[in-house]
Order: sequence, then structure tokens, then C-alpha cells
Amino acid sequence: MPESETKSADVSEIIEEISAKDAKNVDSYAKDFDIYAITEENNGWYTKRLQIGSYKFPPYNSAFIQLLMTSFICFLCPGIHNALSGMGGGGRIDASTSNIAGIAFSCVSILGFFYGGICNRLGVNQTMALGGIGYSVYAAAFLCYNHTHNIGFVIFGGVLLGACCNFLWSAQGTVMMSYPIESHKGLYISVFWIIFNLGAVIGSIIPLANNIHVTTAKVVADGTYAAFIALMAVGALLGMCLLPAGKVIKSDGTRVIIQKNPSWRSEIQGFASVFHTDTYIIALFPLFLASNFFYTYQFNDVNAARFSTRTRALNNLLYWFCQMFGSFIIGYLLDWSYLTRRMRAKVGVIFLFVITMAIWGGGWAYAKSYTRAEVKSGKLTVMDWSDSGYIGPMFLFMFYGVYDAMYQTFCYWLIGSLTNNARKLAIFAGFYKGMQCVGGIIVFCMDWKLVEYHAIFGTSWALLAFGILLAVPIVFLKVKESTAIEEDLKFSDETLEDVIGKRGLEAYISNGEEEKV
Repeated sequence: MPESETKSADVSEIIEEISAKDAKNVDSYAKDFDIYAITEENNGWYTKRLQIGSYKFPPYNSAFIQLLMTSFICFLCPGIHNALSGMGGGGRIDASTSNIAGIAFSCVSILGFFYGGICNRLGVNQTMALGGIGYSVYAAAFLCYNHTHNIGFVIFGGVLLGACCNFLWSAQGTVMMSYPIESHKGLYISVFWIIFNLGAVIGSIIPLANNIHVTTAKVVADGTYAAFIALMAVGALLGMCLLPAGKVIKSDGTRVIIQKNPSWRSEIQGFASVFHTDTYIIALFPLFLASNFFYTYQFNDVNAARFSTRTRALNNLLYWFCQMFGSFIIGYLLDWSYLTRRMRAKVGVIFLFVITMAIWGGGWAYAKSYTRAEVKSGKLTVMDWSDSGYIGPMFLFMFYGVYDAMYQTFCYWLIGSLTNNARKLAIFAGFYKGMQCVGGIIVFCMDWKLVEYHAIFGTSWALLAFGILLAVPIVFLKVKESTAIEEDLKFSDETLEDVIGKRGLEAYISNGEEEKV
């Protein structure tokens, strides 16, 4: 077939022919070539490959390298932020200040519902850079408060972070869920989660080192805040180093499915159409809401309430360190090639429910040992790692970290299994973060109003169980063995040639001609 005819061919006809022929995945036709070869379509500084000996590293525009860049940015921004929040109370003794900032943060963050469309319009690089700005300002607000008690700056920091963070998470969700091929989604999510939480681990070492001799409950040292501010600022600058999604090549040679010519109007229409074409996503909102709800209980009502400053720092380090293992374990399970994808999804949701009951059941045994009134009255002495009873709570906090990683890795994998379209996944990522912030408002208000610890624990556990149970029908009915490329193209203005490339399309057509002969 002449090239002019190839270009003018109707995509729907090509897709129909593909489906009728032999059930081969169209992406496989791109594998006959060097997927990173420099061509008219793939040309620029980012296509150059470093070679050491006989090994050639993937180019900068490979999906995996872009994932690593995204992971490192999140390592420096939300990863370091998690180290600060994991100390409880933003590093302070009294959590009321951080709760006020958290409420302000969550109120603005609800707008995250709409950030997916903004990410599609601006691109992942600009969106990621905008997202990183608020983290360093937020940390600076707590440093300032320790000396001036300027609550207004703390509230401003929470509002700015709420406005900024959803830019980052929309771009991050787009990269993590749409850049991998279907069989590698668990791998990409777990790689991201490990690097991202490594930021929290290293960030936790800073307050641990600065407060190693503090066996009572005190505000963390100024040096801790200064280090956090510097690292977060670097992360924001690195956001501009990401490539636009349209230049990225996946590991099978195909390109990310995007909207080639996005406009504000097209993104508003796309956002609205999701509720018509993918109404089932609403059933996952409770799963999304519960995914960060328990942080306030774990960090403020366990770590900050019961432990000395240096022990809080150690607990924090162990929490984020264990997340790395939790994500790796469930990521491996969700990509396990010995099971079909539908079976992996079913095993995953059942496994998640079982560990929810087991870990949170163990958590109740510890939660009922003290009340908010006892902590406030000073009747309970804060626990230090040198105390004989510390081992049990330490392991509980470690399992809480494992659980958090498993829960969120499964959430992302489930969302990514529903579509490969980056435009739609950006919107879904916005829903995920938006619902997290709805939960944040609720639980921050509960803690600010001094609701009993037991009630916050019970609400967290119940929401987790309810969200998982409500997700079961989606897992059983909506997760397919593979999402057809024609389905993904329906939510985009791209053609088949845009996704598999001219060479891939020519290979397909050539293959078809050979079969006719």
C-alpha cells in the first residue's frame, strides 16, 4: 500500500481489520524494530543513548527513565514532606497547628478533582514543576511558627500546598499509570513507590540525627526544617526536566496515548464525559477517600501522642522504610505472569481485605490501651525506644507502613488496569487525590475538635473495609485481560499511526499483505 493511502486510511477501518484478523495485539508490530531508533518521528537530544561497553542505556525519552525522573522529584518534594508530617504535628508537640494547616490544605486540595484536565492542557512537565512549589513554603511556615507563632503563615502554607500538590500528583499519576505497558504496571508503581518513600526514609534520618539525645517530647530542631526546605526547592526545579508525554516511548515501542491538541474546552468536555462513559468510577470513591484517612490517626494520635521526639523520628523512618517492601510485594503479585490479569485483580482485592482485618485488628489491641484524656492530662509518660514495652508498638507502626504501601499500590494498579489512555488516567488521578482530600478534611476536623482516639481509629478502619468491599464488583466486572487499543483511542484525537508509529503501521500492513498471499 502506498504511503499516501496509509496516511489517509480511516483508523476505524484499520482497527476493525485488526480485530477481524487474528487477535494479535497491534503493539507487537512495533517490536520488529529498534524501538529507540532515531527517526523523523523520534528525533532530538532526548533520543541519544549512553553506551558503556556493549550495553546501551535507554534514551531520556524512554518511559522508564521518565518514571525514574518523576520518582526522584517526588522523592524530594512529597517524600521529604512525608518525613515532616510523619513526625506528627508537623514536628511540633501539639498537633493543633498542623491540623489547622491540614484543614486549609485539604479544603483547597478538593479542587484536585479538576486537575487532571489541567495536566492534560499544560503537560506533565509544567504541571509537575508547579506542583513542587508549595512543599518548601509549607515547611518554611512551620519553621517560622516555631519562632514567631505566625499562624497566618501556617494557614497560607497549607492553602498553597493544597493548590500546588494536586498539580504534582496529577502529573505523577499520569506518568505512573499510562507510561508502562500492561504487564509492567505493578513494576512501575512499585519502583515509583520505593524511590518516593526513600525520600521519606532519608528525610526521617535528618530529624533522628538532630534529635538523637531528646528522650522527651520537644519541637524538632531548626536544622531539620532548613534541610527539608532546601531539598523540596530542588525537587520543584527538577519538574521542568520532564519531557512532554507525546515524546515518550514505551518499552514495546508504542507511544503514550494523549490528546494531541488539547484546549481548555476539550478538557472540560473530556472531564464531563467521563461521568457518562465511566460512571463506575464513582463506586471507587470510598476506596480513594480511605487511602490517606488513617494518616492523622497514625501520625498525630499514635506517634506524636505516645512517643518521645527521637522515638517519633525512628518510628517515622521505619514506617516509610517498610513501605518500600510493601509496595514491592504487592507490585510483584499484581504483575505475576502465572496468573491472568483478571485473576490477579481478584487475588489482590481479597488479599488487601484480609490484611486490613489482620493489621488493623492488631492496631485495636494497642489503640484501646490509652485515651486522649489520659494523654492530655499527662498521666501517661511518653515512650522511648529504650523502654521495655517499645518493641510491640514499633512493629505495629512498621506494619502500618507496609499496609499503606500495599493499599495505595493496589489502588493505582486498579485504576491503571481500567485504561491505558493518559488523558483519562490524568482525570482518574485527579479523582483519586480529590477524594483523599475530602477524607483529609473530615479527619483533620475530627482531630482538631479532639474527638476520642478510639473513634478516629474505628472510622479509619471502617472506611478502609467499606472502600475495599465496594471495589469488589469493579474488580470482578471491569478489569479485562487487556484493554483494546480502539477503546483507548476513543478518548483521544490520536490515530493508530500516532500510537504505534509509521514503521509499526507499515509492519502491520506488510504482515497483512503476506498473510493474503
